[in-house]
Amino acid sequence: MNPTIDLINARSSTRTFAEAPITAAEREAVLAATLRAPTAGAMMLYSIIQIEDQALKNRLAETCDDQPFIARAPWVLVFVADMQRWMDLFSASEVHSLAGVGHRNAPGLGDLMMACSDALIAAQTAVIAAESLGIGSCYIGDILENAEVHAELLGLPNHTLPIGMLVFGRPAASRPPTPHCTSHAVHTDRYQRLSAAELQALSAELEQMYAPHGIKPGFANYPQTIYARKFACDFMSEMNRSVEWWLRRWETPER
Repeated sequence: MNPTIDLINARSSTRTFAEAPITAAEREAVLAATLRAPTAGAMMLYSIIQIEDQALKNRLAETCDDQPFIARAPWVLVFVADMQRWMDLFSASEVHSLAGVGHRNAPGLGDLMMACSDALIAAQTAVIAAESLGIGSCYIGDILENAEVHAELLGLPNHTLPIGMLVFGRPAASRPPTPHCTSHAVHTDRYQRLSAAELQALSAELEQMYAPHGIKPGFANYPQTIYARKFACDFMSEMNRSVEWWLRRWETPER
């Protein structure tokens, strides 16, 4: 329909990178576009950490579920939900001297959700901007895991949370886009839970879409595969443990 929609439809995650570098001008262009992303109340409740130190990239490749391609990525950005900057601004501006205001000593979970939204909107803007320059990308959700380690590695204070990491590089080879199952994804006016027949049809559609690799030996259907591999698995146990740690830390006032 237009070049932007064509670009989105053609995109796939990039994990194997060509030798061609990402230039300084390209990085500046991507970051400039990223910082133009929509943001709640124009507060920009996020920060971006560029990972340039190779030793740090090597370490993140280990702590983010042992994925060596992270260390080989030409450019790595961590998108941080960030209320710390505003909390510091509030403190420096002596907001607690204001009368008639309901004061708070720490951000809450609503603040966190807004900050996560800001950070992820910015991240996806970076993805599309990079794609328009022929630069591929891949999201790394595992930055949420190993919370104590990542907080220390990245120097993250209490009122921050690394909601996502992106690795960028020129694709070493073309790759067809991964299919997405769109059935029952869009609702009108109210959420609609699926009937038994609709659930069975959706399971069959998923199985066909991701065949022959969708169902692993020992599983009867695709949902069983996803349950074992993605839901009731060790890395999600660690993800949930770490996220609980991040949440407690986010709401802890600084002393």
